Amino acid sequence: MENTNIRIRIAGPEDAELIADLSRKTFYETFSPVNTEENMRIYLDEQHPREKQMAEVGAPGRIFLLAYAGDAVAGYASLRESEPPPGLQGESTLEIGQLYSEQRMIGKGVGTALMQACLDIAREKGRQWIWLGVWSENHRAKAFYAKWGFEPFGEHIFILGLDAQVDWWMRLRL
Repeated sequence: MENTNIRIRIAGPEDAELIADLSRKTFYETFSPVNTEENMRIYLDEQHPREKQMAEVGAPGRIFLLAYAGDAVAGYASLRESEPPPGLQGESTLEIGQLYSEQRMIGKGVGTALMQACLDIAREKGRQWIWLGVWSENHRAKAFYAKWGFEPFGEHIFILGLDAQVDWWMRLRL
């Protein structure tokens, strides 16, 4: 059952440590059951270290959102101005870089609230499209995005540690 008491706020530079720690925790919880410990360590320590994540909060072209259930942080999302992949080049786009819920909050409306906030921001910015990348084996996430009307339009390789994985690009016309 969805929780309608989810509150979303835009994060600022003062939230950089919170975002970095939440990002690492939710990524690990989501993907460690289906990836090797070595690949998870390499990705988190070398490819996407805490300091790099902290520097992204408040950086130009980046927007981070925090979701709260009561006073507890329940998830986060990030949006980024980026060069869109083939299939959206020349269009006015915004990318959803991350959208994660705490494991204990999955199914309680956190993802829904974060997605709605992402779409609202993209519309406020006058964008025609919003897009994202999702691991081809993350069936729960792909179903979630499809429920919102996102459609696959290509794929690319995402390197997790030493493992080359296929990510789908998915897009939604706003």
